[in-house]
Amino acid sequence: MAHQPVIVVGAGLAGLACAVRLRRSGVPVTVLEASDGVGGRMRTDVVDGFRLDRGFQVLNTGYPEVPRVLDVAALRLRAFNSGMLVFRADGGRERVMLPWKHPRHAFTGLTADLGTPVDKAVLAALTARDLAFPARMLRAGADRTVLDELRHWGMSPVMVERLIRPFLAGVLLERELETSSRVFHLIWRSFARGTIGVPALGMGEVPAQLAGHLPADAVRLRTPVRAVSGTGVILDDGGEPPAAAVVVATDPSAAAALLPGLRVPAMRAVTTFYHAAPESPLGEATQVIDADGVIADTLVMTDAAPEYSATGEALISTSVLGTAGDDDEPRVRDRLEEIYGSGVRGWRHLATYTITEALPSMPPPMPLRRRVSLGEGLYVCGDHRDTGSIQGALVSGRRAADAVLNDLSAAPQM
Repeated sequence: MAHQPVIVVGAGLAGLACAVRLRRSGVPVTVLEASDGVGGRMRTDVVDGFRLDRGFQVLNTGYPEVPRVLDVAALRLRAFNSGMLVFRADGGRERVMLPWKHPRHAFTGLTADLGTPVDKAVLAALTARDLAFPARMLRAGADRTVLDELRHWGMSPVMVERLIRPFLAGVLLERELETSSRVFHLIWRSFARGTIGVPALGMGEVPAQLAGHLPADAVRLRTPVRAVSGTGVILDDGGEPPAAAVVVATDPSAAAALLPGLRVPAMRAVTTFYHAAPESPLGEATQVIDADGVIADTLVMTDAAPEYSATGEALISTSVLGTAGDDDEPRVRDRLEEIYGSGVRGWRHLATYTITEALPSMPPPMPLRRRVSLGEGLYVCGDHRDTGSIQGALVSGRRAADAVLNDLSAAPQM
């Protein structure tokens, strides 16, 4: 093994997962991060006593890599209900819950005005198949758009428009259902198997836990990198630290700038608005989705995680697809008033987070594994190398670390 460290550029989930795996294998590692903290897109700010994640995010314990890499118990996960409330265009509200997790609501999905009995049988069969099949079989299935896949299964347009399209809008950050059906089945399986929630102290605790497995001096913040090679990097300040190998673990656009010729996917944007209210307008930790499409989803975060508020007030997170700003807040508030009632007029607008590169686009044919080894001592990882998810970020970090370890062990010893 080399005495020089492996340099990981970027302290997001993928970079940290890579660094931790290398460190545990006995390889010295240095993580260089341009910003003032770890986490990349996954960070939590404290504003007026509220914990605000930078864009709505959740941790899904159904992702296979999560229990392998993270100590979920130490994160003190605060769970959301496994289901949703669908707010219809006509003002009606339908409840759909996973019956094996919420027996009290076992029949609500059957009676909900969201599709025909055949539609509901199709959805049950699809879910049972995804639960029963190993992930490798889902990855090997035919790949087409989600919309074509639902048609293949025989689901009617009514069910698609009233339930599937609005639900997946908040998951895949697109409404056209043009994402790969393989990705859809893997995500659907994880939602059916896992618990969805947030750490008690915010999503930023996830990368913080990973960084905690590294020596304090292994992560260097405020250290932007200008150029990379297989033998080291050039910093913005002119420094040129050498390396046994270099792993680029930045966001896709930054990775493409450092690695000319790297093919990266288009990225999808989302904007999250946070409001404070004297009390919860819902009284339960259930996601509300908007079948009319004005918003993607809205949740009362403190109904699941009271620790998100130090004041005892309720914290409401609402997301819309694409880029928006404070000027759009009145339009969002109007829709929230239709969903939650007139009390919304008294809510305080705390912050707006626009995440321009929130999720990679994943149309078919979707390669579920893109190469992480670029040759000559250079590697790349991030959810754009696997699937656009926490699962994809963590797996890509592991794959990059394993590629580095394999190459270092095969290199002639000096």
